[in-house]
Amino acid sequence: MAKLYHFPLDPFCRRIRLSLGEYGAQAELLEERPWERRAAFLALNPAGEAPVFVDDDGTVAAGILAAGEYLEETRATSEKSLLGDAPAQRAEVRRLVAWFDGRFNFEITAPVLMEKALRRFLPPEMGGGAPDTSRVRAAIKRLPGHLDYIGRLAEERGLLAGDALSMADLAAAAHLSVLEYLDALNWEGYEPAKLWYQRVKSRPAFRPLLADRVRGIAPPAVYSALDF
Repeated sequence: MAKLYHFPLDPFCRRIRLSLGEYGAQAELLEERPWERRAAFLALNPAGEAPVFVDDDGTVAAGILAAGEYLEETRATSEKSLLGDAPAQRAEVRRLVAWFDGRFNFEITAPVLMEKALRRFLPPEMGGGAPDTSRVRAAIKRLPGHLDYIGRLAEERGLLAGDALSMADLAAAAHLSVLEYLDALNWEGYEPAKLWYQRVKSRPAFRPLLADRVRGIAPPAVYSALDF
């Protein structure tokens, strides 16, 4: 069976897990704490970053870009593609994926995840220690603009890149699910974005994420709820 090396609260790992579910593919999940820099993991990805997907034949797709594209090339069918069919549609999906994995992650997910979760795991020499709550507050202040953008796209298109579920929806939902787990997400005043998220969160591929629990960090009750 294929293997996926992942950290449960990493948004990029979550996107690959969602992609596998949407493609109807399976993989053995192997939890990896990249900061431990295990020699065996570094042999798979010298950058030391998750996710790393190892296919049945031993092919290694290391990192979010390689793993995401590899799954599309090997698991997509004529009935199921997460990038879309037409070149213009695929370009738009990739643009939105880059938005969430780039700007959204930099402005919001990365600082919230670091301060509310990762610092407790990291050794001092890698930034472990007391959280900087000012970074969390600053990130949350930047969130409304992104929720407005998600809501506008969903109202205009049905889903983020069109009327069919795409990698863009999975990327956005993966980041938001991390914020939701860490109790850093407030939907009040953002009904269109909330309705879109409920739609994606209700998909069967999302169920394994809702069962996730990270030792020492309990999610709020709303994390597992589909009607919130």
